[in-house]
Amino acid sequence: MYDTVSKRLLFLAAAAIVVVTLGYTQHLSSIIRKEEQRKVDLWVEAVKQRAELVSYTQKLFEDLGAEEKKSADRLAAAYRIIQEAPVGTDLTFAGDFLVNNNTVPVLITNARGDVIYKVNVDPPPSGVSERDHYDNIRRTQMSRNPPIRFEEVGQTIYYAESVRLRKLREAMDELIESFISETVINSASVPVLLIDSSATRVVKSQGIDSLQVNTPEKLRARYTAMAEDNPPIPVYLPGEGWHVVFYEESAVLTQLKYFPVVQLLLIAAFLLVAYLVFSASRRAEQNRVWVGMAKETAHQLGTPLSSLMAWSGLLSSKGVAEEALHEMDKDIARLQVVAERFSKIGSEATLTEENPISVVRETVEYMRSRVSKHVEVIPELGPEAGSLQLSRPLLSWVLENLIRNAVDAMDGEGVLTVRAHWKEATFSIEVEDNGKGMSKAVAKKVFAPGFTTKSRGWGLGLSLAKRIVEEVHGGHIHVAYTELNKGTCFRMVFQA
Repeated sequence: MYDTVSKRLLFLAAAAIVVVTLGYTQHLSSIIRKEEQRKVDLWVEAVKQRAELVSYTQKLFEDLGAEEKKSADRLAAAYRIIQEAPVGTDLTFAGDFLVNNNTVPVLITNARGDVIYKVNVDPPPSGVSERDHYDNIRRTQMSRNPPIRFEEVGQTIYYAESVRLRKLREAMDELIESFISETVINSASVPVLLIDSSATRVVKSQGIDSLQVNTPEKLRARYTAMAEDNPPIPVYLPGEGWHVVFYEESAVLTQLKYFPVVQLLLIAAFLLVAYLVFSASRRAEQNRVWVGMAKETAHQLGTPLSSLMAWSGLLSSKGVAEEALHEMDKDIARLQVVAERFSKIGSEATLTEENPISVVRETVEYMRSRVSKHVEVIPELGPEAGSLQLSRPLLSWVLENLIRNAVDAMDGEGVLTVRAHWKEATFSIEVEDNGKGMSKAVAKKVFAPGFTTKSRGWGLGLSLAKRIVEEVHGGHIHVAYTELNKGTCFRMVFQA
C-alpha cells in the first residue's frame, strides 16, 4: 500500500514538473514569437515605405528630366537661330542663352567630324585621343537626343542631358539597388524572396536554399507556400517594373513551435533513463538478496541432510522395511539436489546436451507420489525427437515449482496435465490444471518478484522460474491460458 501511494505521489510530482516546465516554456515562446512578429511587421511597413519613397523620387527625377529636356531643346533652337538667321538679325538673346549654358554638354563638329566647339564636356583622359574620346561621348551620353545638322555649313550639333541630371540618374540606380539589398538583408532573419512581375526570375533572396528555386516549378511551389503564410508585398521599381516580395516566419519562430515538444521528449527520455537505472539497481539488489538467501538455505540444509543420511543407515541396520527406506533415500537424494541448486544460484549454470523428454518424465514420476492422492497427474509426452543444451537440475526444479503451484490452485483435488513435445526445432512444455484460475490482471504480474496470491508465499518461485527459463536456457515462459474457476496453463518454449 505504501509503495503504491509513493508511486502515485512520484507520478503526480513528475506530471506537475512537466506541466509547469512546458507551460513556462510555452509562455517564453509566446513572448519571443510576438517580439519576432513585431519586428517582421516593422520590416514589412519599412519595405512599403521605402518602395513609396523610391517611386516618389523617380517621379521627381522624371519631372527634372523633362525640364532638362526643355532646356536642351531651347539650346538646340538657339543654335539653329544663329545658324539660320538672316544678316542683320538681332541675335543678342540667342547668344546670351548659348553663353550662359553651364549645364548641358554640347559638341559641334564639322563635315569631317572634327570637334570645332565644345562646352560642359570632360576633357579626354591621359592616353586617349581627343577624337576617340569625343566619339565615345557622342555614342553614349549624347545618343539620347537626335543631333542637329546644318548642311549649308557642314556642321552638326550634339548635345546631352546635363551632368547634374546624369548624376541624379546614377544616384537613382544606386537607390534602387540599395532598396533591393536592404529589403532582403534587413529582413530580421526572415526568409525573403524578391521576384519579378513574371514570377520566373529571382531578383534577390535571403535565407532560402538556391536549390529550392533553381527551376520555375520549384520557384512556383516555394513562393506559393510562402504566400500561404503571409500576403506578398507588391513593389514598383523604376526602370524595372513591378516586383513582388514574399516572406515567411523566421527559422527561430518555426523552431519555437516545436521546442515544447522537443523538451517534452527530452524530459521523457530523462525519466525513462532514470527509471531504467533505478530498475537495474533494484534488480541487482534483489539478486544479491536472493543469492544470499539461496546460499544460506543450502548451508542450513547441509546439517539435517547429514543427519537424515545417518538415520537412514541406522534404520537399515535395524531391519526397517526396505520399501520405506527406499522412498526415504529418494527424498534425501532429492533434498541434496535442492541444496545443490540453491548453492549454485548466483553462479553461471553449466549446460549439457540432454534429452528434455526424459527430464520431464522423471520429474513427473517423482512428483506423482508426492502430491495429493485426489490429484490425477496425466503426462502427455511426445516422442524423443531431439536434445537441448540445458541444466537438468534447474529445469526439473522449474517443472516441480509449476506442478506444486497447480496443485495449490486446485486445493489438492483435480486433474493436472503435463505435456511435452517437439515441433520441428521447437520444444514446449505445458502444465495445465483445472483449478480456480486467475484474473487477467493477476496473470500479468505472476512473474514479478515478490508478487504472490498465497498468504504465506514469498513471491519468488515464478520469478526465479522465469529467470531460469529465459536467462539460463534462452527460452520463454508465459501464461498460455487462464480463466477464473476453469483453470490455468503455463507454457515453456525452447529452441534447439
